[in-house]
Amino acid sequence: MAAASVVGIDDFSVYVPPLYLPIDVLAEKRSVPYAKLHQGLGLQQMAVADAREDAATMAANAVLDLLHKNDLDPATIGRIYLGTESALDGAKPTATYILDMLQDHFADAYGPNCFLHCDVVDLTFACIGGVDALQNSLEWAAAKQDRIGIVVASDSAKYELGSTGEYTQGAGAVAMLVKQSPRLLTIDPDFGVATRPAHDFFKPRRRVRKQDLIREVIELLPDLSAEDYQLDELEQRLSSGLNVKGVLDCNENYLTLHKDTPVFDGPYTTEAYQARIREALMDFRNRTGTQAGELNQYAALAFHLPYAYQARRMFSELYMEELKVREEWMDFIERNDLDVPCADDYADREQYITKCSEFLRAVTKTEDYKQFVQQYIAPGEWASARVGNLYSGSVFLCIVAILEDALNQDRELAGKQMLTFAYGSGSKAKVFAATVQEGWQDVARQFDLRMRLDNRQELDYATYEKLHRCGLDKNVATQSEGGFFLADVHERADESEGVRHYGYAATAAMA
Repeated sequence: MAAASVVGIDDFSVYVPPLYLPIDVLAEKRSVPYAKLHQGLGLQQMAVADAREDAATMAANAVLDLLHKNDLDPATIGRIYLGTESALDGAKPTATYILDMLQDHFADAYGPNCFLHCDVVDLTFACIGGVDALQNSLEWAAAKQDRIGIVVASDSAKYELGSTGEYTQGAGAVAMLVKQSPRLLTIDPDFGVATRPAHDFFKPRRRVRKQDLIREVIELLPDLSAEDYQLDELEQRLSSGLNVKGVLDCNENYLTLHKDTPVFDGPYTTEAYQARIREALMDFRNRTGTQAGELNQYAALAFHLPYAYQARRMFSELYMEELKVREEWMDFIERNDLDVPCADDYADREQYITKCSEFLRAVTKTEDYKQFVQQYIAPGEWASARVGNLYSGSVFLCIVAILEDALNQDRELAGKQMLTFAYGSGSKAKVFAATVQEGWQDVARQFDLRMRLDNRQELDYATYEKLHRCGLDKNVATQSEGGFFLADVHERADESEGVRHYGYAATAAMA
């Protein structure tokens, strides 16, 4: 039997919108102490998509950078697989828009059909869709020599204004080159996985009765009441015709609405995240033959970060289990003067669970745990603190941040492994190991992530809110180098309704 091919990630490219909102500005507008968001959650800045940016443009910009800096002929790219939960259509893959932009861009140099034989598809599973696309593409690349694929994760994390999730918003895309004998990271083919159905975070198709919609519009108008109108008769007329004459005058009794903002339960999704990564870690160990108590053997731990301090805040339970396996637990308890809650001391189970939560928070405040965080978790947090949640791209942004931090700190990672914990609501987790390759610095030196974040344009709150409400038609950024942008969306109710057209601008002023 032939030996398995060594495959992995040869290079990364990160695209972050040129606009950001300082978290202290949002905190002031929401009357929330900045220290609660900065020191408690690790938040500093929020990347904000411009008026003519979407998941397709951000992904296309990331892929374009990846192609240019690796001097790749489009005809050599066998696939572009997109992980996203910000899809632009319920049927047409967002990846086809990416391909359309790239094909137009490279047509003069490589011909109008330069991506004709490139396979594209969207993979959606909340924040883990990009990892699903990566795993699939790694297996594809391993199957035959010289296969080159691109995986890109692109999302705009948007929550309702004033909601508890608003502070964690972010936007951007991460593209990665997948091939055999990669220069940067080889990926172990054994992925640990854990999946359980959950409703911790989702974006449902909301059903709205036409009559309720009309009633709401009437009630919003001054000096009018819904009782002044025969709504039942109007609804009957709207439901009896065959011709589709508009949005309300259509064949369905209900209107189906999709919103970019989710339905979510913050505490529940944290519980689901914790449970799934523990289960996936157990599966990873079973598949790879590794043992509990060995997490300190990795050079770094990478996580999906809905906010910068998510991992450090929730990892204390696994940290505790690691100490127990290594028989270091009692020394840790005594050294830090901790009182471990015992179930037998509490007649009320809820009270016991509360005490356990308080105990785990106490663990995170110990110097031992803080040192663990600084060594294994903190190197991946800094980019998330300045960008926000990237949904499917978050875990990859963390990996890029770890590598660039090691480069800047002159830490040698060659031959060492990092362990990655990915999560997607719904809910699923995957755990996989990546080994850093010799000469990785030459690749990481081209990331320039910190420099890009340093050269963005700051938003004022009023402009942020207009962008959030989709109230601007033109891009705000004036300092950007340009890139792909959404030119228009066909709005007439005919066979081309909803068609999106894109363009490319050399500078922000042209977009």
